[in-house]
Amino acid sequence: MIPPTIDPRTSALLVMDFQTAAVEMVPADKEGLLARTAMLVEGARSAGMSVLYVVVGFRAGYPELSPRNQVFGPIRGTGRFAEGSAGMEVHAAVAPKPGEVVVTKHRASAFFGTDLDMILRANGIETLVLAGILTSGVVLSTVRHAADADYRLVVVEDCCADRDAEVHRVLMEKVFTRWTTVLKAADLFARAAP
Repeated sequence: MIPPTIDPRTSALLVMDFQTAAVEMVPADKEGLLARTAMLVEGARSAGMSVLYVVVGFRAGYPELSPRNQVFGPIRGTGRFAEGSAGMEVHAAVAPKPGEVVVTKHRASAFFGTDLDMILRANGIETLVLAGILTSGVVLSTVRHAADADYRLVVVEDCCADRDAEVHRVLMEKVFTRWTTVLKAADLFARAAP
């Protein structure tokens, strides 16, 4: 796939599930992941690109969760990812600035059941740059939905992480390349339009 020229005026960086509890699920190089993602966020802001945050969260009592859901159902009653619980906050290294949009999701995809698509389209966003934890969760689900919704996509490989390094590698090298451009954080702004 030919890499897109990234126009910061019509592009948005989505920082997905970089909550403290999610960062703790990353088995290796947490500090490197956070440092690269912090540089990516600052680069996006400096370039004039919109930066939006997506977090997973649930109301008290978990009314959004069905016990039939194999991934999220077991969270019911654990206290994890409930509003106001420890670990819900975006990690301080990559935290949003006042005025930056934070979208709360209740499933893997940043789009399913949220107002993200409306916010992006209302602001003329055509290209999405994705960073997220977990590669096999929010990143994969968001790539599939966004590709079907005709967004141009860039996945920042070294600003994504998974519990399983081999799953991360296969998704980046064999799956995502069908729908997205996969780049390293250091290469992203070399492609930004003047």
